[in-house]
Amino acid sequence: MAIIEIENMEFYAYHGCYKEEQVVGNHFQVSILIEVETQAAQLNDNLNDTVNYQVVYNLIKEEMQLKSKLLEHVAERIVSAIHNNFKNVERVWVKVSKLNPPLGGKVEKVSVSLERKF
Repeated sequence: MAIIEIENMEFYAYHGCYKEEQVVGNHFQVSILIEVETQAAQLNDNLNDTVNYQVVYNLIKEEMQLKSKLLEHVAERIVSAIHNNFKNVERVWVKVSKLNPPLGGKVEKVSVSLERKF
């Protein structure tokens, strides 16, 4: 088993419960951990036997472009997209963070993490 991580991807998106958040937008970070069997890729050096990082990034980018009220909903869509595109994945953990959330004070970020085993 191998663990593939893509850390702190940055996106500008329009997630939030407040109408203003869905109009003005905000900065977000996404990190993902994918557990997958890579023994064949380790031996034959073939990208088709592992998880393609570029495909993962593009899937996450697509999900981040869809407006949601809740980070939980964004995280669920990301996990589902990974599972739907890579049947050999055994576990996915994703963390979606909203930077400088409008909470009325200085807050670096709020985050939601979601993990699913298949």
